[in-house]
Amino acid sequence: MVMDAVSTDIGGADMSREEHLQILKEKHAGLEELIRQEEMRPLPDTGLITQLKRQKLRLKDEMMGIGDERRH
Repeated sequence: MVMDAVSTDIGGADMSREEHLQILKEKHAGLEELIRQEEMRPLPDTGLITQLKRQKLRLKDEMMGIGDERRH
């Protein structure tokens, strides 16, 4: 039996891959906005921008992994 659920501990509830993917997409978009805002500042914090970009890349990698799982 194949289940379309990923055990994700958000409030102690399991969620489907689709729900997990949607949450990751929202986080990714939020990080993109934070990066954009920081880059617009007169003296942007390049260390913070680097940290945010790394987080964004980790989320993208996780989203790609979920997308790969959906195809199998």
